[in-house]
Amino acid sequence: MSPIATLRKTFLKPERSKIAAVLTISDSSFQGKRKDKSGPDVVRKLKAAGFQVVHTAVLPDEQQQIETALVQACKTARLVVTVGGTGVAPRDVTPEATTAVTERLIVGIPEKMRWDGAKKTAFAGLSRGVCGTRGTSLILNLPGSPMAATESLKAVIKMLPHALDLLEGYTAHEEDEKA
Repeated sequence: MSPIATLRKTFLKPERSKIAAVLTISDSSFQGKRKDKSGPDVVRKLKAAGFQVVHTAVLPDEQQQIETALVQACKTARLVVTVGGTGVAPRDVTPEATTAVTERLIVGIPEKMRWDGAKKTAFAGLSRGVCGTRGTSLILNLPGSPMAATESLKAVIKMLPHALDLLEGYTAHEEDEKA
């Protein structure tokens, strides 16, 4: 790669890194028995943080359908956030679906969510959500309740743009840029 191409890749970050999709995973919302409140709350938080949400969907707790939706969402969004299906109930399979389609897990992000969540509720440790990469996209599992979803997102929202930049190959650090 030429020195100019390297500089462009290192320093000129396109805004496409802030394109997101939100997938709500809930049998009851998918069946119309319960209104999805968590997904729209997460969309609002992402937009407030400067993300453009280009796709939303409500899916049943079916691993194959979740896997397919994750793969499709990664084709158009750099950040794919799932909401729900992360608990210990038999049909909570979002972490398994995510793990099946990701290339690498980023364990520190869900650890941070659970750490912050444990300060508010003893049940935070029951969330099995994961975070992983697929190509240059990041897939993040959030819990299903509106409060847990938004609080978990709040715990990690500031690190997500940097993670997306790194996945895209923008590896310069602020101190490098000032030199």
